[in-house]
This record gives sequence, C-alpha cells and structure tokens, in this order.
Amino acid sequence: MTGLLTTEEYKSIAKGLSLPTQAFIDGAFRPAQSGKTFDTINPATGKVLAKVAACGAADVDLAVTKARAAFDDGRWSKLHPKERKESLIRLVKLIRRNARELAVMESLDSGKTIFDCETVDVPETVNCLTWHAELIDKIYDQVSPASDNHIAMIVREPVGVVGLVLPWNFPLLMLAWKIGPALAAGCSVIVKPAEETSLTALRVAELAMEAGIPAGVFNVVPGSGPDVGEPLGRHMDVDALSFTGSTETGRRFLRYAAESNLKEVTLEMGGKNPAVVLDDVENIDRVAAHIVNGAFWNMGENCSASSRLIVQKGVKAELLKCIMAHAREWPMGDPLDPVNRVGALVSKDHFDKVCGYLGKGTTVLMGGKAKDGYVEPTIMEVTDLSARQAREEIFGPVLSVLTVDGFDEAIALANDTEYGLAASIFTSNVKRALRGARAIRAGTVTVNSFGEGDISTPFGGYKSSGFGGRDNGIHAHDQYTQIKTIWIDLADDIDQAVT
Repeated sequence: MTGLLTTEEYKSIAKGLSLPTQAFIDGAFRPAQSGKTFDTINPATGKVLAKVAACGAADVDLAVTKARAAFDDGRWSKLHPKERKESLIRLVKLIRRNARELAVMESLDSGKTIFDCETVDVPETVNCLTWHAELIDKIYDQVSPASDNHIAMIVREPVGVVGLVLPWNFPLLMLAWKIGPALAAGCSVIVKPAEETSLTALRVAELAMEAGIPAGVFNVVPGSGPDVGEPLGRHMDVDALSFTGSTETGRRFLRYAAESNLKEVTLEMGGKNPAVVLDDVENIDRVAAHIVNGAFWNMGENCSASSRLIVQKGVKAELLKCIMAHAREWPMGDPLDPVNRVGALVSKDHFDKVCGYLGKGTTVLMGGKAKDGYVEPTIMEVTDLSARQAREEIFGPVLSVLTVDGFDEAIALANDTEYGLAASIFTSNVKRALRGARAIRAGTVTVNSFGEGDISTPFGGYKSSGFGGRDNGIHAHDQYTQIKTIWIDLADDIDQAVT
C-alpha cells in the first residue's frame, strides 16, 4: 500500500466492496441459527451498510464445539511452531494484499478517517501479526535448578479454547492484538466483534482460511453483548477470555467467570489519562503537538487518550495557545476524504453520550459544537475537580484542562482517578521525569511524548483499567498459555527420591 488516494478513488472502492455479513464458524460463513440479523450503520452518513447475522447462544455453542474439536485433535495446537508461523505469515501477506479494501471497510464501519486506517490501523495490524508469528519458535521453555536425582522442566502449553471480545474503536488492530498471541500459542479462538463494527473481523477470518489456518481454529460470532458476549463468558467449555472495552462490561465478565467454570479472564478497560506538563519544558510547540495527538487521535475514542491536561500555571497560557493552533490543523469531515483527521463518532448513542459532556460546568476554550454524529475537537477548562469532565471517561475529542501550582500537586492529581491505564509527563528535568513516571500509577507512562510504547512493550492498566494480564510483547502470550511443571525422578531408590 503506497500513498493515499483521492476521496473519489476511496468512494469508488467503497462502492465495489463485497461486505461479509454472516458468522464464520468451522471454516465457513453461515447465518445465525435464529435467522435474525442486525443493521450495521455507517456513522458518517447514518445509512445502513449491511445486515449482519445476529447470533445467539446456539451459535456460540456451535462455535465452541467446533473450536474444541479443532483444539483436541491437534490440527493447530499440536503443529510444530514453525508450521503455525508459516500460516500466520501467509495471513499477513493476504492482509497486505487486501490492505486498501480492509482500510475502506474499517472506515465505513466505524467512522474512522481513512487517513488513520491507511497510516495506522492496517499497517499496525500487519506489524502485530508479523511480530507474534515470528515469536512463535523463539519462546524457550525452562529447566529448574536440579539435583543429581531429578530434572524439572517448566513448559508452556496452549490454554485451549479462548473467547476474544473486541471493542469498536480499533476493530482491526484489537483483533490483531488478540489473535496474534492466541493463535501463536496454539489456541482455538472464538472472536466476538463489537456489534457496531463486525465487518473486518469477518473478512480476516476468511483470509485466515485462505492462509491455511484450519477450520474450527478461527471463528467469528457477531451479535450483541447479551446474546453472544454473555454466553461466551459463561460457557463451561471456554478456557480463557480476553476482553477490551468498558470497565462496566469488564466487571460482568469477571462475574460470568466466577459463576461458571472460573475461566481465566484478562481485561483491558477504560482510562482517564493524565498528560502532566511542568513549567520547565523546553519546546512548548512540540509538547502541544503531542497533547493534541493524544487527545484527538481517533476522535478521542481511545482508552489511552490524553483526556486530562494537568498543566503547571507558569506555562499554561503559552501552552494553550500552541495547543489551539495545532488543533486547528485537525480538520473534521467525511472520513473517506484523506485530508480529514477527525471523522464521525461510532454511533448515535455514543454521539449523544459525548454531547452530554460539552460545555456544562466548564469554560469552553475551543470547539464545543456537535452535529449529525460529528463532534469538534473541544478544549475546556475545568476548575471543579469533582466535575464529570474531570473524572469520567468521555471517549470523545474532548480535552479537559486542569491547573496546578507544582510537581507534587500534579502527580497527586494525576493519580486522583479510579483508572490507571496510561499517562504522560513533560519536563526537561530527568530526575523529575523519572520520579513522576515511577509515582504515577498507570500501566504505561511516556516521557515527553504521547504513546503506548510499541508491539514489544506490554500494554494494560492498574486499578479499574485492567485485570489479569497484558496485551503486546512477550507478556501477551501469558494470557493464552498454561505453565506446566514436569518433574522427572532420576533416583535409584526411594531414599534418594525423597531427598
């Protein structure tokens, strides 16, 4: 994929797309057993894109049965790691070959800008799957310290059948974050895409079959949370479940596990992420660019978005001036126009939720207007630290500005939240940077930048932002493997064995 196309070219691709609409179970598309469908909407236009299979508990049962059969007979789980790697590399090549189609499909389904889909989502999906594929035959097991009378091996085994529940804000990339390590480990997976954004997961499942991943190993069951998510979370034959989404829903999956088979659960959830700017920063314009990117990238529909600017008062005025200048460089409009950096929010319900935070009890410094699914990049000053805008995850293009006098107050305010996913600290003082990064209770803390690390670094949160493990890096494979000890007795007699 080289360079961006014109709006007209993207719209031509959109018209020619064949959208997948049925569940993908045991290597084939099939309708929901109930025959029901639901509308998937283009957020940018409000028009129906397609009618997608509205699956239910019976479809979940079928997918789990097929996934269990595939796991138990070893068609994937017992392959040599090199063979699994080769299949995943073939999948990566097919995604590259169909990259533009996937980017347009993602934009239509989610409201994301084609700029982001082309330059971030699809390339990072390829990068993620490639990284985990290449890691498959490079993770070594261990041998414990031994006596003359024993050898103890510590080995990883695939956990089994895994439920993967995706969010709607990064449908394709979060699919990669989960299937990459899960399939690398040898698991069979049942993917439950968000109801708002099911299309690219279904298309990738089809490509996976073409790549040689066996039937039953990669299943996609679209539908609502109550109809698909809950049956998957409660299923007695699902060994583990990985969820990315809201903290409220994450708590439900813990209850489902507790009330069923105590399946392992990993949760990556919400955030109210601080960007702390101290008055000794050297390049305010660069800081402002990072703040704007952190707040408004993907329309703020990002669990690691820098939604709270905690700024020391000595630098506040100059910083806000630069932030507003950079924010004006983020045009809003038709997601298929590659000039635009801000597209439509994912649904009418979410649009209404974000609108509920605009202007009430705050001073709007920039933006604040909303219409027909689009919300302007908005900067608001918040003086009441108990206000909703200062404490709740908005998940829209809204930056709340909070003012502090000094370092200690800034760190305390950064930690004054139920969340702990990501944070940033901007300072030219190395000691303050390290002290701040160590003191902020968050899973990822960036210094003098906004970001989440990269595919090699674990991503997840503290407190209400996370539970049970991490995505990305070698650590992501821990979600999808069991650790087994194999103890081998070498003793010649019982007295030697007990010692």
